[in-house]
Amino acid sequence: MPLAGWCREGIEMTRIASFVATLMIGCAPAAAALPVAAALPAAAAAQAATPRPGPPNGTRSYDQLVTLFDQFRAWSDLKPVDGVVDYSPATVEKRRAELRAFQARLPDFAVARWDRHQQVDYLAVRAQLDQQDFILNVTKPWARDPGMYVDELQRLAYTELPLDAAKLAPFQARLKAIPAYLAQAQVNLDSVAADYADLALHSLSNGDGVGHGMPYRAVEPAGLIGWFADLHGRAQKQQPALVPDIARAQAAIASFRDWLTANRPKMTTRAGVGGPAYDWFLTNVRLMPYTSDEVVTLANRELQRHWANYTTERHRNRKLPELALPTSAAEYEAQLAGTDAKIRRWLRDEEILTIPDYIPSTYQEVGFNAPWIVRPTGPMFWEQVQFRDASPDHLHATFPGHRFDGMTAKRVTHPIRRYVSDSGRTEGWGFYLEETALQLGLFDDRPRTRELIYIFGLFRAARTLGDVKMQRNEMTVAETMAFWKEWTPYLDDNVARTDAAIYIRRPPGYGMTYTIGMMQLQQLMVDRKRQLGDKFAIRDYHDYLMNAGRLPVSLLRYDLTGQDDEVQRFWAHTPLSEVVR
Repeated sequence: MPLAGWCREGIEMTRIASFVATLMIGCAPAAAALPVAAALPAAAAAQAATPRPGPPNGTRSYDQLVTLFDQFRAWSDLKPVDGVVDYSPATVEKRRAELRAFQARLPDFAVARWDRHQQVDYLAVRAQLDQQDFILNVTKPWARDPGMYVDELQRLAYTELPLDAAKLAPFQARLKAIPAYLAQAQVNLDSVAADYADLALHSLSNGDGVGHGMPYRAVEPAGLIGWFADLHGRAQKQQPALVPDIARAQAAIASFRDWLTANRPKMTTRAGVGGPAYDWFLTNVRLMPYTSDEVVTLANRELQRHWANYTTERHRNRKLPELALPTSAAEYEAQLAGTDAKIRRWLRDEEILTIPDYIPSTYQEVGFNAPWIVRPTGPMFWEQVQFRDASPDHLHATFPGHRFDGMTAKRVTHPIRRYVSDSGRTEGWGFYLEETALQLGLFDDRPRTRELIYIFGLFRAARTLGDVKMQRNEMTVAETMAFWKEWTPYLDDNVARTDAAIYIRRPPGYGMTYTIGMMQLQQLMVDRKRQLGDKFAIRDYHDYLMNAGRLPVSLLRYDLTGQDDEVQRFWAHTPLSEVVR
């Protein structure tokens, strides 16, 4: 076996406590006189003698896998009644049993006899089922997170009025259901975590200061209560028939806030899922080739690397003027238009990525993240960066990042892959674009913009650490916010709180997928380059990512290169029920 191959195998087999130590031991030069077996570490040699786990070797066909996935997706699409989903104990227990029935079919597929692309699809489907298992049995947001109910109602408050006759009746039915919905929420919420309670109380009475997913208002409404006041005011002018139902909903929301406030002292459990459950989720749902300890090691290194690059870049640019904030919407919009045109031209001229004909020709049609807003407190973190130079976030979130990525994903026709969207791939891609653009010279004429790229990078590394430590119950939301602010230039409380809420409330690991997904995409590029040599073209690699489906990167790596050292461990599947939380 070639030495490089032995190093990779050694890393994957030893899995000793320190990931860095693993790298150092696994890839140390072996004595030339020793046979490979003698050079292997003892733990690796013992594992080498153990049969490798393999894919199921049952009787069901690939077409039957597609059928199972279709049935599962239909089951996953919960049907609300009057806009309200039933989370009663009886319904939850029924869904757990139904999910177990889906999972019981998985071992009987003939995966061992399928090609690697179909094996990838099997693992993607299994991960989707495992995620539902985790939600039903570990995160249980209907019982632990009052913010789940707040979020649902806040989206309702954004409704544009007036409504036509076809939309009015269902909207009114949803409004009428709110008092009963929140009364049932108080029954369901029998194990609320402290951080979840505090975040929900904040969201009930305070704006997030970011406008995350919200319509624009010159003065941001004060949380859910403020948004229903906004809806009430609009209804008085545009659709008075809704006012009585909105008023009753407002009273129910205020009562829910009072209940949560009164019971907050009893809500003392931690919000994270704990270390064993988090590691299970990384392996079985996110299909990550790393443990959470290894993720911490990688994130610490990335945090130091980006800070070092930021420091040296600042020194390099010390005689240049700082990037100034624009003074008007017109100035900012001109910057956006120039940025979009420059990036499109760069992608084409430098053969970075194919831009399909169906992609709109303007950034307004594609969409963008940060509209021009003048805040009484000054620009928040994302605006501090975006307003100085739109390039970093435009690459990440618009072109060819999330919005471009989403448009190409809609053209994927594969019966399984078109319905899978893994954040390691999507957020990893957005982040990968930032530093890749820097390395490819996009900012050679904008040296101060390189500083912004490094600020984004160090914040994502810090968020990775916060994600892991919150989910392993090693840090609270408040401690995570303070840690991020200590390490991140421009970061404010509102963005820190909003991001911490996202990463503690979504399925685990979302916050770490930016940094780790980016690193995986870099690794895959290296693997493909070394595999193809001079035949490698970076545009072909990027086009593959846009067209193969947004699967976990470990699966894309096997799909593209055939290298199975990462997916091999996923065949040794441990059911969630065997994990001690």
